[in-house]
Amino acid sequence: MEEAVLGELESGLIENSLEFAKAKGFDHSELVGVINSLGADGFVVTETMKKQERVLTEEGEAYLNQGSPEAQVFYLVKEAGPLAQQEIVSRLPQVGKIGFAKCMQNKWISMDKATKQVSASAEEITDQTKELLRSIASSEEYKENEFKEMKKRKLVKEVERAYFKVQKGPDYAPVRVKASADVTAEMLASGSWKTTQFKEYNFNAQGKLPEGGHLHPLLKVRAQMRTILLDMGFQEMPTNNWVESAFWNFDTLFQPQSHPARDAHDTFFVKNPQLSENFPPEYCESVKEMHEVGGCDSIGWRYNWSKEEACKNLLRTHTTAVSSRMLYQLAQEGFEPKKYFSIDRVFRNENLDQTHLAEFHQIEGLIADKGLGLADLMGVISEFFRRLGITNLKFKPAYNPYTEPSMEIFGYHPILKSWTEIGNSGVFRPEMLRPMGLPEDVSVIAWGLSLERPTMIQYNIKNIRDLFGHKIGIDDIRDNPICVFKEG
Repeated sequence: MEEAVLGELESGLIENSLEFAKAKGFDHSELVGVINSLGADGFVVTETMKKQERVLTEEGEAYLNQGSPEAQVFYLVKEAGPLAQQEIVSRLPQVGKIGFAKCMQNKWISMDKATKQVSASAEEITDQTKELLRSIASSEEYKENEFKEMKKRKLVKEVERAYFKVQKGPDYAPVRVKASADVTAEMLASGSWKTTQFKEYNFNAQGKLPEGGHLHPLLKVRAQMRTILLDMGFQEMPTNNWVESAFWNFDTLFQPQSHPARDAHDTFFVKNPQLSENFPPEYCESVKEMHEVGGCDSIGWRYNWSKEEACKNLLRTHTTAVSSRMLYQLAQEGFEPKKYFSIDRVFRNENLDQTHLAEFHQIEGLIADKGLGLADLMGVISEFFRRLGITNLKFKPAYNPYTEPSMEIFGYHPILKSWTEIGNSGVFRPEMLRPMGLPEDVSVIAWGLSLERPTMIQYNIKNIRDLFGHKIGIDDIRDNPICVFKEG
């Protein structure tokens, strides 16, 4: 195709690329690509031209291939007739109705008044509609009133077609030799670089931006929260084990083994390995005693504690299991005031809706010191959320097996126009702390919240499934704005 274009220009010009493509048997769109490529290298110059062209519509193309409606009706009646009019229409649902009318008008068929049966009235017919469509499609001679009739029937239309007038360019040559982009070692060795044509360098062109990864909104908010907690003096806890035993996840928190949260409807249990027995023996006995008979002015839960139940492995339902491990370690090493936090995934057998997922992130913070109470807890939580930029908070009394008193934390969602639960909090019960070996005058205040819900508030996202999971769009991750929390 390129050779044909350059050869044609050697002795003249190409007046009309459409006619040139038709004469050579080329696809015009492919020819345009070749001409544009030659123009980019200076071999040709082009002038865009436009002309009105008459073409068949989709319906016209169908009639050209299958025959006009009237012809289709005639041949059906001739071959299968006599037929009732309704049967003709049912056999030719697309063209039967209009074809029947045209056939009757042309007197190609007739209807018996008594039987209402339709029979062919002619031996042979000439499908003038099909012949006229062929003439228009091939640009043969036809009458103007015939074209108007076909246009009225919406079988043809006039369109504006663009084409090129092509002439020699400043760098024209009968054969194109592509210019090299770079000097190669072979050129330098052979000396061919002296006669090689090189592409011009555009030193003002903008380079292509490198493709890189994009931070998910959750990761941005997580980084911000982690920075805030570190600034507040908290120390990060290790959270690398997603699989926990029921002992650390429930029993050490003074949560009874009959509690509904320990049911398969709320917790994902692990089949392999199903059990774990890696517990400190003395601590395990202290936990068992606290559950069965109590201690430190508590009567316990009054049931037979089962080690087999405590050994069950599960996907941790909260990072408080990590907090329990850290507090036990703190007691064994010798108590000193500590501020701990963690941010990691937890798993619950939840029904999915716009604010709940079965897998999500939990942020947990705790402070262990002497003389701490509910006022200290509310103050720390308010300061934490103030640094997040969320100041519209509510606290609601709640019940937790391992904290007393306990509070749920609600934040106002500006898009949902409602209060959304964003966390839970409380003061760890003595029944949880004393078996660890912590001093009696030590209190631990703690709170936990999901990472997703504050992120939804910050990014004005209505549905949690649009933030975390397989439904989030890649474009949303790439284009999401930077989220900066301001103190207010």
